[in-house]
Amino acid sequence: MKKKPAKSDSALAGELADGVDASASADLTIENEHKGERLTLGRCALFFLPAAVGLAADLWTKSFMFAKFFSPADAAAGYPQTPYWWVEGIFGIQTSTNPGALFGIGSGYSWLFATFSVFALAGILVWIFLCRGFIDRWLTFALGLVSGGILGNLYDRIGLGFTPGFPPDIKYNVRDWVLFRLEGVRFFDPWPNFNIADSVLVAGAIMLFVHAFMFQPADEAAQTVDEHAN
Repeated sequence: MKKKPAKSDSALAGELADGVDASASADLTIENEHKGERLTLGRCALFFLPAAVGLAADLWTKSFMFAKFFSPADAAAGYPQTPYWWVEGIFGIQTSTNPGALFGIGSGYSWLFATFSVFALAGILVWIFLCRGFIDRWLTFALGLVSGGILGNLYDRIGLGFTPGFPPDIKYNVRDWVLFRLEGVRFFDPWPNFNIADSVLVAGAIMLFVHAFMFQPADEAAQTVDEHAN
């Protein structure tokens, strides 16, 4: 049985050099791709447009629904507002105000949730524009939705959504109007009333969740390229 001739030192050195060059080339390609991503008007629009649309839709629908379907007298007396069903017993309109967070958690601490919202927005802006988060289109759009939702509810929590003539004790409450329930289904009977801000915020959060499990981080992608190169 013939033995394969051993590779010379020069051949081994050549193969090693080729592997190093391939790895370095892959790293340089990835680095250049990231450096090539600059903050453009398109990337700004990808963040600010969903935030602005979500905020505008939230504030307009709140203003319209509370002007048309909210009874200050019932609110002052502690009575629930009259529901108006689009799909009988399942989906409709019922105005209400929330002094806390989801399910009324933290009732009476609107100032705390408002403070948290301001810090959350600041963190998002820093990550997007100073830490170059705008490189990731999916995350940029998702965080635009989240920001729109945060701003919509923050508007109410600092009292800007209050209408003169409404009971003063609801001045810093979040305005909700979407009514949804599934009779006899646990957790959905009843389901807390919500608004457009809640909806876009949840949509953005779902996108972030999907991104965490479906998209490969950049450092792992670089490692995969290195493995293939070697």
